[in-house]
Amino acid sequence: MRPLYPAINANRQFWLPVSERHHLYVEESGNPLGIPVVLVHGGPGAGISPEHRRFFDPECYRIILFDQRGAGQSRPHAELEDNSTQALVADMEQIRTHLGIERWLVFGGSWGSTLGLCYAIAYPERVLGLVLRGLFLGRQQDLHWLYAPDGGAAQLFPDYYREFLTPLEGDTDDLLGRYHRLLTSDNELARLNAARAWAIWEGRISTLLPRNDADSHYGEAHSALALARLECHYFVNNCFFEENHIIRRIDRVRSLPAILVHGRYDAICKPAAAMELAAHWPELRLQIVPGAGHSAFEPGIIDALVKATDHMAKELIAQ
Repeated sequence: MRPLYPAINANRQFWLPVSERHHLYVEESGNPLGIPVVLVHGGPGAGISPEHRRFFDPECYRIILFDQRGAGQSRPHAELEDNSTQALVADMEQIRTHLGIERWLVFGGSWGSTLGLCYAIAYPERVLGLVLRGLFLGRQQDLHWLYAPDGGAAQLFPDYYREFLTPLEGDTDDLLGRYHRLLTSDNELARLNAARAWAIWEGRISTLLPRNDADSHYGEAHSALALARLECHYFVNNCFFEENHIIRRIDRVRSLPAILVHGRYDAICKPAAAMELAAHWPELRLQIVPGAGHSAFEPGIIDALVKATDHMAKELIAQ
């Protein structure tokens, strides 16, 4: 199996003002003259890490990473105002123009696949191709799978789901709305408890095999607040687009080379969604990875993604 590329440092780091309120953290690494690739992180609110640079051959790629509004090192932290899918798509285009890039490869997983596809649908002429992982289409059925008591995730992990409901005192009525009220409450302790429960639920079910440090890793206050507040904000607003937005407009990107990697046992983003997208996009190269869940950092997913970026580099260089 292919491992990640060796760790590298960023060549350049800066904060880009994209509105009166928001400043995005942006970094570049790899070959400044290489194929431009932008990594679109998940969540919303998960942020980037140095490990994300390692999905790409640093000799072939000019690697651009950024934290979306409210996430990671972007400022202000966990901010919900002026934060929507349309704003994030516009931010990506502003980053591209700021860096003087004509076209770039879009690489995104989970929510990053959603935002990456929304960007490609809006600006297909600016996209060289797409490498996607753990597809999330942002439909009501996708939210039902992850959060409803009769959804797939709750049925697979009933004990974890019961703990997820603790801040709601076990009540599942208007689950997203009630979580949103807690996460935007003036009560700091209520906000933190809700954020930790939300983030730990997602973290616990993100890998095929359990992580021993899942509670401490995903429950860290700073990152949990951004993840929970931003995800809930987007989900109570139906991801800021009409139902089935991506599939309805997939013809706009069908001419682009694209690879989708999805774990066979992904409990966060159901594999059926990947199959449905592929049915509407016959040119899409879909790879279902056996022995893998949702996380980008499981061995089978790493292997498939590194091979995908290597393959895409060869295709783009040959053009």
